[in-house]
Amino acid sequence: MKVIGVVGLPASGKGEFARIASRQGVPVVIMGDVIRAAVNEAGLAPDDQNMGAMANRLRKEGGMDAIAKLCIPALHYLSAPVVLVDGIRGDAEVRLFRRYFKGFVVVAIDSPFKTRLARLATRGRSDDTTTEESLRPRDERALGWGLGAALSKAEYRLQNDGDLATFEQSVRNLLQMMERTP
Repeated sequence: MKVIGVVGLPASGKGEFARIASRQGVPVVIMGDVIRAAVNEAGLAPDDQNMGAMANRLRKEGGMDAIAKLCIPALHYLSAPVVLVDGIRGDAEVRLFRRYFKGFVVVAIDSPFKTRLARLATRGRSDDTTTEESLRPRDERALGWGLGAALSKAEYRLQNDGDLATFEQSVRNLLQMMERTP
């Protein structure tokens, strides 16, 4: 099984990459769902503050790769030829996935700050931030988890600063190329 990990700053296009892959028949495990489930189980509102605090708590209690550890059973369960894990936030998660899945590859999604901010304003998730003053700390939080190091470990990079159709074609091209590569 080939496992592809997607990494990027908030609203860079990781979720869109996952939706496109899913429409291509690639099963997807979303790391953020682990955090959302923990927030829900704790009876907290699924806003940015609670999601960030829960992600920090899980990492403090289980290590910087705690969320990845919680995703591994779901990835093994899928046992498809190609599986995507959406939402890597740190290099510890990349190291763990590489230990468990031979040939694990990382795709980095790059997108400018202003583009990401505009996307957050229209996305409509309960944990979205809509101002520069709230997005910067969210970026810093993710970078504190090792996101910059995870981005640097990417075998592939996609720029997502244009229209959705262009990005979708880039994702499809990359997935097709990766499916042909052992």
